[in-house]
Amino acid sequence: MKEHIKARLQGLMAYLDDSTVEVRERIFVLLSLIALSGIVLALVAGIIIGENPESLAFTFLGFVIFATIVYLGYRLRKLSAAAIVAAAFTIFVTQPLNFIPSGGVYGGAALWWLFSLLYVGMILKGKTRVFFFTAAAVIVSGCWYLQYTNPKLVIEHERDAVFADSLGSLVIVCVLLMILICFQAWLYEKENVRVEEQRKQIEDLNAAQSSLFSSLSHEIRTPINTIIGLNEMILRENASEEINEDAENIKVAGTMLLHLINDILDMSKLESGQMELDVHSYRTGEMLSEIVGMFWLRAHEKGLDFRVEIAPDMPSELSGDEIRIRQILINVINNAIKYTPAGSVKLSVQMERIEGNRVKIIYTVADTGIGIRKESISHLFDAFSRADGEGTRYIEGTGLGLSIVKQLVELMGGKVSVNSIYTKGSTFVIEIPQYVVDAQVMEDIVIERRKNPSRRSSYRQSFEAPEAKVLTVDDTEANLLVVEKLLRDTKVQMTVARSGAEALKATLDTAFDVIFMDHMMPEMDGIECMHRIREQTGGMSREARIVALTANAGGANAALYEKEGFDGYIVKPISGKELENELCRLLPRTLVTFTGTDDAIIEDSIVRTNEHRKKSMVAITTESVADLPMEVKKKFGIEVIPYRIVTETGVFKDGEDLQTLGTLAYLGSGRKAYSIPPTAEEYERFFAGALESANNVVHLAQSSKVRQSGCEAALFAASSFDNVFVIDSKQLSGGLTLLALEACRLAREGRGTAYITEWISAMRGKVHSSFVVDNIDYLVSQYEIRPVLSKIAKAFMLHPILYINDGRLRLYGVRMGSIRSTAKHYIASAFPMPQTIDKSMLLIVYAGLDIDELEWIKNQVARRIPFEQVILQCASPAIAVNSGPGAFGLLYRTL
Repeated sequence: MKEHIKARLQGLMAYLDDSTVEVRERIFVLLSLIALSGIVLALVAGIIIGENPESLAFTFLGFVIFATIVYLGYRLRKLSAAAIVAAAFTIFVTQPLNFIPSGGVYGGAALWWLFSLLYVGMILKGKTRVFFFTAAAVIVSGCWYLQYTNPKLVIEHERDAVFADSLGSLVIVCVLLMILICFQAWLYEKENVRVEEQRKQIEDLNAAQSSLFSSLSHEIRTPINTIIGLNEMILRENASEEINEDAENIKVAGTMLLHLINDILDMSKLESGQMELDVHSYRTGEMLSEIVGMFWLRAHEKGLDFRVEIAPDMPSELSGDEIRIRQILINVINNAIKYTPAGSVKLSVQMERIEGNRVKIIYTVADTGIGIRKESISHLFDAFSRADGEGTRYIEGTGLGLSIVKQLVELMGGKVSVNSIYTKGSTFVIEIPQYVVDAQVMEDIVIERRKNPSRRSSYRQSFEAPEAKVLTVDDTEANLLVVEKLLRDTKVQMTVARSGAEALKATLDTAFDVIFMDHMMPEMDGIECMHRIREQTGGMSREARIVALTANAGGANAALYEKEGFDGYIVKPISGKELENELCRLLPRTLVTFTGTDDAIIEDSIVRTNEHRKKSMVAITTESVADLPMEVKKKFGIEVIPYRIVTETGVFKDGEDLQTLGTLAYLGSGRKAYSIPPTAEEYERFFAGALESANNVVHLAQSSKVRQSGCEAALFAASSFDNVFVIDSKQLSGGLTLLALEACRLAREGRGTAYITEWISAMRGKVHSSFVVDNIDYLVSQYEIRPVLSKIAKAFMLHPILYINDGRLRLYGVRMGSIRSTAKHYIASAFPMPQTIDKSMLLIVYAGLDIDELEWIKNQVARRIPFEQVILQCASPAIAVNSGPGAFGLLYRTL
């Protein structure tokens, strides 16, 4: 029997300690057992103190039902449902019914209610818990009120029984609470231990992963270093055309393999959180010159126009992770050239100040390539994803590049966005926060390019140093051979060592000027060997400049080499130019003789920085139905996309091919016309043009709830652009004008797109737009008003007054009589609450009114509201075909 009980207890403890079971379910089982134990104790105490039989019987019955609920829930693995049933039984049955026979307020009811609420609170969650708490509060209040108003309904206890019951209940509840608290503390301790173990496992896994990355990088880069290095030597030789062609193919294949390996390793580091930034100052012009130089020849060989535009205020020196920024730009520019069969690729760079010396550098890469389908844009930055598989099946690549770009940009606190029209081209906008180190204007971009480029490379060493002594230390014979051959034409005195021990022997007797030291070697690695050379007693090379040769790229390794005292480092595979540049940098000037530059190489400035017109951060655009005054469009640079007017003689652009007076004259001759919005394709071209002069576009569209609205097409077109934001203005005509003016004010203050869209969206309800129409037939022709209303209006000489409400054109009222009397009534009713009106500006939009009529309207308005500025604006043809002549509207903002 004891063994059976012991086994049961061990099983219970194992269950309570099982982390695979939800914590709340474990708490429910434990609390239920505690509650059942409490009921048993209460029964025993009740028998001892002589509790009335009704109370004892009810307590026993409650014990049986409650135990059954818990047992069934545990056996059927329906503990969540059992918790709800148990809570309902406790709150709605056990406690209310036990209140009456147990003495009510003068018994242990208050303590048991407290325990019940604690029980419910710990086994339930969310809205269910709130419901039961609320129900319990109502029931408790009802019980107390019942005893207060009808004390005879509650079975009273004798004085001794009251004290005994309350004391017993207090002791039992306190013991139960103590058990509960101890369990909670035990549970939290177990969870903390479990979390700590998991944290250690994650740390160990990350350390193992870092070691794996380092090992992979070293093991893979070492043979690639041999392949690329020795292949470069073949390209330097005067071999046959066939050999040179094969060598060029090996070079391309080796470079592709290296990029693939870098992408895979970088992706693994990013996903595991191992990627670290190496932030330092760098020369902006030098970095951009090198990047542009990499692609200049490739673009021109493909027949592409490669253009570069740099903002005139670009600082000459910035602080950031130059290597990662370079990697980002190379990936994006490489894609632009790769996916552009004809046309151009353009790199634009500009700066936006944030605060102090912190700035945002915006790199824009635009091409006229194949573009990206709308449905592919959302997956563009997914790993191993390639847009338009049919169109790109013959273009090499893994699909990792853009995923890495996005993650690197976000790691640096920036963002990347894409705007693309399928078959027309793409624009990538990369924003990276950096710090200004030197605010002096950046120098011109200078690159080296060949006048007569050919497939075959023409090598000439950049310097000679026959008196210089160089030691190369590497445990791989092929790597030693690569360095030795790549530096052969510089005529330096080269010595090689195949281990750290050999290097120490060589440095003991020879004073080397520069030592190239492999990092990862058996027995003695490069760092240890470097320190021993520096500290070598009697060593001749203690002052030598030592450069690490490493297959482990990354900011962490760069910081390591700097911390350990290396004079520089070169990442494998090593290029001849990089090796020569590093050697030239470290050798004493007295030992170096420069050989000059090849006549075939020239310095060519691609762009003058002062020729670049800086893009605005945010451009505000709208539609021709906004009825914007021409001077306003010019002042704020607001671009407008025209609607089209369809007539019996053709289709005309609103405000460009057709003006309002001509439209009204055409309508007056009895002929019909109607307006149509731009198509999605026209919006796409419009947005693409606007992005030529701005990094972001906020477009205000006519209300989507009126007929012939372009809002839906604009939203569809904007899905091709990450930097275009369309706002449904819920307005038309002058209401759009007021919103556009406010948006321009915010843009000039330097507000971002999120702020502008939120502000304008909130402001839509504060624009009051209303109109009076002379002839309702024009609204009927546009299906804004039903034909039957037109017949009634004509029969009784009715003139409608319309207003905009929640984006819809609604009938405010009608007025019988002349248009002049209707206009007077309309003006009087257009300003219902003068104290709420923003009196800074009133916009009067009209169609077919002469100067005298307009002056009369202004005077009528002035008698009621003294606006600081009243602007008269003739309605666009697209609005005029809907309103007809004699119509006008009053538009203003409320406070």
